[in-house]
Amino acid sequence: MSALALPLDVSLQPFHTLIRAERAEDVGAREALLDAAMGAGRTRKSSEAIRRGRLPAQGLSLVSETTDGVLAGSVRLWHVAAGERGGAPVEALLLGPLAVARPFEGLGIGSQLMRRAIAEAAWRGHRAIVLVGDAPYYERFGFRAEAAAGLVMPGPFERHRLLGLELATASLQGACGLIQPNGPRSDA
Repeated sequence: MSALALPLDVSLQPFHTLIRAERAEDVGAREALLDAAMGAGRTRKSSEAIRRGRLPAQGLSLVSETTDGVLAGSVRLWHVAAGERGGAPVEALLLGPLAVARPFEGLGIGSQLMRRAIAEAAWRGHRAIVLVGDAPYYERFGFRAEAAAGLVMPGPFERHRLLGLELATASLQGACGLIQPNGPRSDA
């Protein structure tokens, strides 16, 4: 039997998803994905307090969808004031939540969503992104604890997990104080 006649090992095939803007019909699948990935306590986090009652930043709600229409991952970014500098609010984005459905973990979908979200935020002229997350994961995208050292979350948070990424040089330099929502409010 020739090598061409052997059955194809699907584990060697690249896995493809489409990253696209989130649509209204994605809400149910996204919420189920977030509940499964983060647990029932996800709505009690400090980051959630900032997002509650607000709309995500325009063009910065992204999903990863399989070729057969299954929602494999989700990420959103939100307008915030990342403390103040010289008495003026420091405009930034809060990233989160980032989640990948369990059957698709380890396939690079989270990394793809992160890279696309960062690139899209930069393209839209945003200057900085903050998040609360695992430094070893987010450092590969340029996030650093030092960039967010002067900032605090509203409520309990782990200092070493508050990270910042400057999309524009020194955009978080000297920023200090409370991270607060400042984006448009939702009607819901």
